[in-house]
Amino acid sequence: MTDIHEALDRADREAFTREPPKGLQARINFLLGKLKTTKAVAEALGVTQRSVERYRSGERKKPPKDIADRIDAAVRARWQPQVRKRRRRQAATSTGITVETRARFGYTAPIGTTDDGRMRRLTVHLPPAYADRLFDAQQQGATDQQMREIVAEGLQEIYFKDNGHRADDLEVAFTDIDYIDVSF
Repeated sequence: MTDIHEALDRADREAFTREPPKGLQARINFLLGKLKTTKAVAEALGVTQRSVERYRSGERKKPPKDIADRIDAAVRARWQPQVRKRRRRQAATSTGITVETRARFGYTAPIGTTDDGRMRRLTVHLPPAYADRLFDAQQQGATDQQMREIVAEGLQEIYFKDNGHRADDLEVAFTDIDYIDVSF
């Protein structure tokens, strides 16, 4: 998973109206409700079907940390899908998204200006069109580079070009992401 995909997933989790189940048995039962069979749950978690049955019955109460992390991730990925969908639709149609990042920005510009990339920390609100493009790209399994290009284009237009009020021929490169956070 890429930086931008992870940032979008974190933003999704912030939309939860209730906390996901805490206990191991409750989590396994939730996954069983979504995936229907212990075999499907086992495949999703990368464990044996018998392990899932043991977790569900309470025979095993403490899975290894890596499996516990996979269980947590699987539950959070399936928790409150309607809430996520509603928030994403709202961001894509009316509110947009806010991107906070620290990354290296380089650019090409007219002769006489510097094009050396440098680390910048930016917090920029992008319009709904960019949110829509990001969500569509994520749904279609876009690569990290494709997601970066969408974010870079949004930052270029809104922050660097000030919505077309300056630097018309500026092209921004978005590289070396130190961190990125998205909210909507």
